[in-house]
Amino acid sequence: MRKITITVLIVLFIITNIFSQSTKQFIDTGSVKNQFDYLVDESNNYQDFKVVKASWLLKLKSSVIDSLSASKKKVSDNFYILNSQKLLIDSLQTKYGESETVISNLMSEKETISLIGIQLEKSYFKTLFFLIVIFLIIVLIFFIIKFKQSNSITQQSILSLKQIEEEFAIYKEKAMAREQKAMRMLQDELNKNKKE
Repeated sequence: MRKITITVLIVLFIITNIFSQSTKQFIDTGSVKNQFDYLVDESNNYQDFKVVKASWLLKLKSSVIDSLSASKKKVSDNFYILNSQKLLIDSLQTKYGESETVISNLMSEKETISLIGIQLEKSYFKTLFFLIVIFLIIVLIFFIIKFKQSNSITQQSILSLKQIEEEFAIYKEKAMAREQKAMRMLQDELNKNKKE
C-alpha cells in the first residue's frame, strides 16, 4: 500500500505540475528584459535546452517589435528635435555674429567723434580741442594786451590833448588879452590923435 500511495502521490505531483505549467500565462506587461527573464525562468528544461511555448515567443516577439518601433519613433522624434535645435543654434549664431558686428560698430562710434564730417578718434579730438582752446586763450591774451596798450596810448593821447587844449585855452586867453590890450592902445592912440 505504501507503494501505491507513493505512486499516487508522484502521479498527482506530476499531473499537478503539468496542469500548473499549462495554466501559466505569459506576462504582457513590464519591460522586454522582464519578459525575457520570465520566459527563461518559466520555460521547461529538456537536456541542455530550454523548451518555450510558441505563444509566449509570439507575445515576446510582438513586445520586442512594439519596443523597437517605439524606440525608432523616439529616435526619429529626437532626430527631428536635434535638427530643429541645430537650425535654432545656427540662427542664434548668425544673430550673435550680427550683434557682435553691431557692438563693434557701436564701440568704434563710441571711440570716434565726427567733426565736420571727418571721423576722429577721441584722443585726437581731445588733443585738437585743447590745442584750439589754448590757441584761443593765447589770442585772447594777445588782444587783451594789445587792448591795454592801445588803451594806455589812448589815455595818454587824451591826457596830452587835454593838456594841449588847456595850453591852447591859456594861449587864447593871453592872445585875447594882448589883442584887447593892443586894441586899447590903438584906440588910445586914435583918441590921442583925434584930440590933437
